[in-house]
Amino acid sequence: MKFNSEILDLETKIVELKNFSKEKNIDLSLEIEKLSKQRDEYLRAAYENLTDWDRVSIARHPERPYTLDYIENMTTDFIELHGDRLCKDDAAIVGGLCKINDQKVMIIGHQKGRTIEENIFRNFGMASPEGYRKALRLFKMAERFSIPIVNLIDTAGAYPGIEAEKHGQGEAIARNLLEMAGIKVPIVSIVIGEGGSGGALALGVADKVYMMENAVYSVISPEGCAAILYKDSSKAPEAANNLKISGQSLQSLGIIDGIVKEPLGGAHRDYKCAANDLKSVILSSLSELSKLDVDTLLKNRYNKFRKMGNFIEKTI
Repeated sequence: MKFNSEILDLETKIVELKNFSKEKNIDLSLEIEKLSKQRDEYLRAAYENLTDWDRVSIARHPERPYTLDYIENMTTDFIELHGDRLCKDDAAIVGGLCKINDQKVMIIGHQKGRTIEENIFRNFGMASPEGYRKALRLFKMAERFSIPIVNLIDTAGAYPGIEAEKHGQGEAIARNLLEMAGIKVPIVSIVIGEGGSGGALALGVADKVYMMENAVYSVISPEGCAAILYKDSSKAPEAANNLKISGQSLQSLGIIDGIVKEPLGGAHRDYKCAANDLKSVILSSLSELSKLDVDTLLKNRYNKFRKMGNFIEKTI
């Protein structure tokens, strides 16, 4: 990304000045403000014309907020619920009851880790069938108590291991798609980072689907697409552009309903600001959806997905 080294240098200087100012009790606010403005100018220039491959890098940023970070910063009274009641608890999917302001919701999402140990525990956010069955159990619980559902999507894809396939990975994802189409409460899904393949779609059948500004959503990773189509994974940037994985491209194609603005430089720079912007979109959507009766809600959800994709039929 353009100006990345300049941004890092300025941020290092800003931190050094803040520390020096605090240690020596010297007012350096003017110098810090000047450097901060310069950094913001670099950030605006760098983020003004991002490529789809740039957004893939931002979506994978190790400091980007994950599901539990958003839960911490935009909800209260969160009670995590565990297990699929069939086999085990999958830590790659987290979910539970909470409040967003005064609105009760069932919130469910993929959870990645930051350290090696956390990523092993969370399986890098790649859910097994037990994770999707846990999500389905929580969907059904929310429906039973007339509580709207909020899904936060952030996964490279469903776990492709042998054990997951033995336990019915494809069936678990397909079952979620089928059941979510008929859940009788409002569903809002947001891609907060990576939205990869069926692993993302298993939480993505919703009345409203949004993406964070620097998130990506695709049927396959750019590297996987490049390896299959071009037999060369180094062509991932070209594949990313052709996949149309950015929120801007997907909104123009009618795949998503909107884009949630991120703080300057990405959501990883200000968790609280990113969470507040996301909270506003969620509450606005739930307020709109709550005015619909169940039949209209389900009909609109069905039609939303049926009308995706345009094609021209030619007779030869």
